[in-house]
Amino acid sequence: MSSPGRTWWGSRFLEALESFTDSARLQRGRSYSGPSRILAFAITDGMVTATVLGNVNPYFGVYTEPEYQTRIQMTPLKKSDWTRVIARIGSRADLVARLLMNEMPDDIETVFADVGTGTGKNAGKRPEQGRGLLPRNRQDFKLTDCSCPDYANPCKHIAGVYYRLARQLDHDPFLLFELRGINREQLRAALKKTPLGHALDGLNDAVAPEPVITDRYFPEPETTIAAAADYQTFWQGTKRLPRELPAMLPAEIPAILIRKGGDYPAFWDKNSSFIELMEELYLRVRQKNKNAL
Repeated sequence: MSSPGRTWWGSRFLEALESFTDSARLQRGRSYSGPSRILAFAITDGMVTATVLGNVNPYFGVYTEPEYQTRIQMTPLKKSDWTRVIARIGSRADLVARLLMNEMPDDIETVFADVGTGTGKNAGKRPEQGRGLLPRNRQDFKLTDCSCPDYANPCKHIAGVYYRLARQLDHDPFLLFELRGINREQLRAALKKTPLGHALDGLNDAVAPEPVITDRYFPEPETTIAAAADYQTFWQGTKRLPRELPAMLPAEIPAILIRKGGDYPAFWDKNSSFIELMEELYLRVRQKNKNAL
């Protein structure tokens, strides 16, 4: 199984946990992040729920492997904050394009500047540090709960779910938005309402052809009178071809279909970048066959 935190946002997520969690307890929880321990895992309306298989512990009176119910919920942003963030994202084509390709922009946190800082009428009523998309401190988690008898929070079961969540974030960065209070569909719908988002969305709209009603599965071909064949025009053409063809320009965004799948797609369980590997593969193919082209 691949290790969590392979992307920069997944790594930042784990770094935030290490800043306010006992490192030894967090490392113990890493062994609880695999499928043999996490029996069920789901994210619904920003709430992370998991069923974690515990260990036998006679000290706590546990003599059979128990199943503990774990819940994690990040502190959601207010609707007014999301309105401000959506307007900032919708005003930048680079952010919209990267998000549509299932990639998290490197500077996504810039649009969350002063969110939750208590500016204007709410000045002084909220923390000065504010809140971003990624967690920064313990206050960014609204709920961390486990049914185990361990008094510490987070316990090793919650820590295991943290690592599982970081692995999910590597595959789907849009989960960060859902954990903060807005899911993928709501984000796309809000971006479409911005002028730039509306323009970009119009480029992807394909008009479906109207169905043609027919009384049979295989219509009879229409009979037409064929004109006399002009073999000379067929072989020589009506226009002479240029002697020199212009050089082919490289694509503005290479491997765009691969990039849309993200740097770490769900089927990719390696720690190396899938996009970088495919770029190297395409480069070797071009170099090997450049004389044949």
